[in-house]
Amino acid sequence: MRDTENVPFPAGTQLPLPLDFRGKKKTSKVDVTKLLSLVQDHCEDYLKSEVLPYRPDAWIDHNKIKVGYEIPFNRHFYEYEEPRPLELIEEDINGLEKEILAMLKEVTK
Repeated sequence: MRDTENVPFPAGTQLPLPLDFRGKKKTSKVDVTKLLSLVQDHCEDYLKSEVLPYRPDAWIDHNKIKVGYEIPFNRHFYEYEEPRPLELIEEDINGLEKEILAMLKEVTK
């Protein structure tokens, strides 16, 4: 089984962002080589210091490194709601069955 871990950069890390924040339009694709190199170095350092002492068989698949970020909405905004009691669900199903049978009687007259 493979586990994937998202490793955040330490607070205060200055990234060499390949984006143009001054509004100049780029005519070619943005070069992210420098950023990817920084990400790979950070991941390797994290692996050596935080993971390998506990999991010596761990490794990094650098093909899965992405530039950008993901906001896991379920993790941050999900609020658990208790399921309805089975009795209420059963009442709803019985009511729907009665409605369907009444509609079928109208159609098959």
